[in-house]
Amino acid sequence: MLDDLWQDLRYAVRDIRGNLGFTAVAVLSLALGIGANTAIFSLIDAVMLRSLPVSHPEELLQLTMGKQAYAEGYMNPVWEQVRDRQDVFSGVFAYGGWRFNLAAGGEARYVDGDFVSGQFFDTLGVRTVLGRTLTPADDTRGCPGAAVLSHGFWQRQYGGRTDVVGQTIALNNHLLEIVGVAEPGFTGLDVGRSVDVLVPICSEGIVQGENSLLDESSFLGWLRIIGRLKPGVSESEATTRLNTFAPQIFEATLPQALSAGRQEQFLNRTFEVRSATNGRSGFRRQYGQALIVLMVIVGVVLLIACVNVANLLLARSAGRQREIAIRVALGAGRGRLVRQLLTESLLLSMAGATLGILFAQWSTSVLVGFLDVYLDLTLNLRLLAFTASIAVITGLLFGVIPAWRGLRVPAQLAMKANSRGVIERPRFGLGKALVMAQVALSLLLVVGAGLMLSTFWRLASLDPGYERDQVLLMRVDIRNGGYTQERYLAVSQQMLEKLRTTPGVRSASLSFVPLVGLRRWSNELLIEGYTATSRDDATAYFNRISDGYFETVGIALVAGRDFDGRDAPTSPRVAIINQTMAEKYFGSTNPLGRRYRAREGDILSDPFEIVGVVKDAKYGALRDEIPATAYVAWSQDRSPSPLMNFELRTDGGQLQALIPAVKSAIGEINRSVSLEFITLADQIDESLKRDRLLATLSGFFGGLALLLATIGLYGVMSYDVARRRNEIGIRMALGAGQAQVLRMVLGEVAHLIGIGLVVGLAVAVATTRFVESFLYGLAPNDPLTFSVATIVLATAALWAGYLPARRASGQNPMTVLREE
Repeated sequence: MLDDLWQDLRYAVRDIRGNLGFTAVAVLSLALGIGANTAIFSLIDAVMLRSLPVSHPEELLQLTMGKQAYAEGYMNPVWEQVRDRQDVFSGVFAYGGWRFNLAAGGEARYVDGDFVSGQFFDTLGVRTVLGRTLTPADDTRGCPGAAVLSHGFWQRQYGGRTDVVGQTIALNNHLLEIVGVAEPGFTGLDVGRSVDVLVPICSEGIVQGENSLLDESSFLGWLRIIGRLKPGVSESEATTRLNTFAPQIFEATLPQALSAGRQEQFLNRTFEVRSATNGRSGFRRQYGQALIVLMVIVGVVLLIACVNVANLLLARSAGRQREIAIRVALGAGRGRLVRQLLTESLLLSMAGATLGILFAQWSTSVLVGFLDVYLDLTLNLRLLAFTASIAVITGLLFGVIPAWRGLRVPAQLAMKANSRGVIERPRFGLGKALVMAQVALSLLLVVGAGLMLSTFWRLASLDPGYERDQVLLMRVDIRNGGYTQERYLAVSQQMLEKLRTTPGVRSASLSFVPLVGLRRWSNELLIEGYTATSRDDATAYFNRISDGYFETVGIALVAGRDFDGRDAPTSPRVAIINQTMAEKYFGSTNPLGRRYRAREGDILSDPFEIVGVVKDAKYGALRDEIPATAYVAWSQDRSPSPLMNFELRTDGGQLQALIPAVKSAIGEINRSVSLEFITLADQIDESLKRDRLLATLSGFFGGLALLLATIGLYGVMSYDVARRRNEIGIRMALGAGQAQVLRMVLGEVAHLIGIGLVVGLAVAVATTRFVESFLYGLAPNDPLTFSVATIVLATAALWAGYLPARRASGQNPMTVLREE
């Protein structure tokens, strides 16, 4: 058997080397198909399947309060209660992601970090290569603070110096002692994010100062709790035991600022445990469904590639029938011949898989760079097993039918002299059926590409209600500036006035909720003259802004006035609303002068008088519907935040050129505050990252499917024309003109394309609904997209069929008859 296998391999290599053109097309088709599948699967593996790089990750459980993402988070008082009361975990810890600023002032230089509790490292089994890990002794109230660096950050920031332990690192302008460097490979517990610095939770009081969250309690939290169960304790037993003291924990940490209804919800919370083997990930929630869709797309691409190669092998098998007949006549068994042909197919598939792995490694690195996330994309056994499995399945998929077809002609007929016409008499029906399947599958991908490209174009060209060009956004954090909260409002106004006099700045403004950001602020309203039907009906979104905001971002004022000097902290509170809010709550009546109050826990705020109405503009994501929105005056804020967003509109020119002047202007006020810059256009582009990814990849794979289908149709029709060369020559000798021959061949092409398109349209109508959540502004069965995709595919396919038809109609019938 080994000798036979070795002979099959040698012959397969020799045969492949002797047909380099065929081999190149087949291997390249398979490499693109297999490589695309490997690339997307490697992302799925890194995001969804890969276990955390810690000791026995399968034993880790996360403590939650439900299945929703928001139910994962706890405030520190709840964590401390769980830590002190629980008796089901052998090791348990809390951690919370944070961004630390390494810069002492000026433009911020952020690194990703975690606040972690004292048992973090011991529970995970993570060690250090230098120094020590954090212990419970490091995480006590009033601690001096300490820091453990990740191995990658140590290499990048300190060049791998061994004297780093004992030095200090400045985080948000506060010095913490470096006590250790974590072992290589550990990048944290959040997939898609690489942690650089880990500090004890007690250090949050040092880093945040008077804004510390250590004693704050609210409905949502910033800490996650993970542990390992004690031996002999099951998950259900742990849940039951934890919930026996849940009422006491939530009662002891009840946020007093919540309304009575929300307090009741808080007190009725219960604990659940779920697996934390794969860690947690906001990236997974955002892109998980998109990766599944892409996996289906590349699976269809691979299927099309298999059909393409199968057609090529069918054409070759017809040319090799005489060779096969001679082998049968000399005593070769048909099973041995099938094995020989399958060996060639598998060899082609393995060559395609090898090239595909290289393509996958390159493409995944490009994708990760495009997404700007950290993912571990190193090859592992699961990824190699997936690629090898795909290669074997692919080889069998496109190799079985041609191998079976190649053995169907009786040896005695194939051995006859001048038997070409006899051997090729059967119609090439199987190849044409494969072409129709190829057209149908290609139409599905071209339609999908059209839907994704249309969605991205609609979002990218959408009018958000404000002017995106020539606006520079600056996020300012004044917590390191040495100010008390009483000074925050005055400092922000001082900075705003300074920026308005900076050369190149046409207008400037302040806001609390950034444009196209993730932050949201909503409240339940009590509106004079309006009776709400539900809490949702009475809920509106808010932003706190300065005067000049609407002018700076380009939102038109349609009634009333803008904020101005009359709106002081002690003046009656005022608000400006958008058209949606005006129409929803006031209908056709004039909203100016009307009042509303906002619920703040169980109390109502002071009344707000509506002094203006502005045009609608997007609040948050571009996909979201414009909600009822109220803008309140920054100058009337009674508990100002140290975080603020400035909007700067220029007179023209490069926005990046304005940054040095802005930094200098803020530096004249305080050089210790932190600044972060981005243009509004770039901010919008960032928000469309997922849509751009889907549009780019679906467009690429749709184009690849179109190319493969065109090549497949061209190959089949070229073979069919060559097979019927004698017949066509006789027809022309008997009086058939070139136009008649051209119509005959193109008629067959149109027949194949028509059936394939009908089947493809039916499949597309049935399946595009699964991508409806990714679409914007169009239905999953959008008629225009379907029509354009059908026309594009039909045009490309007809062109592929026209070339062989033209060649057939241009042959000399006398030359053909002399050959016969």
